[in-house]
Amino acid sequence: MIEIKNITKIYKTGEEELWALKNVSFKIENGEFVAIMGPSGSGKSTMMHIIGALDIPTSGTYLLDGKDVSTLSEDELADIRKDKIGFVFQSFNLLPRTTVIKNVMLPLVYEGMDKGVRQQRAEASLKAAGFDQSHFYHLSNQLSGGQIQRVAIARALVNNPTLILADEPTGNLDTKTGEIVLGTFQKLNEEQKRTIILITHEHDVAQHAKRIIHIKDGQIISDEKNHHQIKI
Repeated sequence: MIEIKNITKIYKTGEEELWALKNVSFKIENGEFVAIMGPSGSGKSTMMHIIGALDIPTSGTYLLDGKDVSTLSEDELADIRKDKIGFVFQSFNLLPRTTVIKNVMLPLVYEGMDKGVRQQRAEASLKAAGFDQSHFYHLSNQLSGGQIQRVAIARALVNNPTLILADEPTGNLDTKTGEIVLGTFQKLNEEQKRTIILITHEHDVAQHAKRIIHIKDGQIISDEKNHHQIKI
């Protein structure tokens, strides 16, 4: 599904060059649950932006479903972000005085889709994310942190993307609530065979994935199956 080949990313500030990624290569197959782990400044966020078609590499190739993302126009990149990738961020980015169901339907508004179909898709996504049906019409500012993040996961699912990209999704949550959210990702991976990439700086969070890619100073220092996966 994903093939990263010899990716280098250099940021230039005046005369200075910052090498965020240095000749990185790996593959991720359909249906994998992978954590990309590393400390602040390791290059993991840059990697996330490239995988999410939010940035392009300085050199190297990024193939998503066989398509060379590195060569696409801004409009084509926008289409990939809309159709193929569901994003879940540390900051939930929900509209606070809007109902849960409307927050989830928002990505579908621009599709010209019938309101009834939008509603059905949103409800199915919320159920898939393990969100309680009795709260569908609550305002998002009336929810707990864990509930809000599940709404954000549902919103990421609503376009039926092939890839869920989660950037520090438990960063604003307490440990117990974070475990519930990570359990939601595991369920989506195991029951719906969703491909999930989890970006984290926390070793304990990465342990919930089936494979861990460890990045440091812009390079992969390990890439291994996780035989000690924490299951919820």
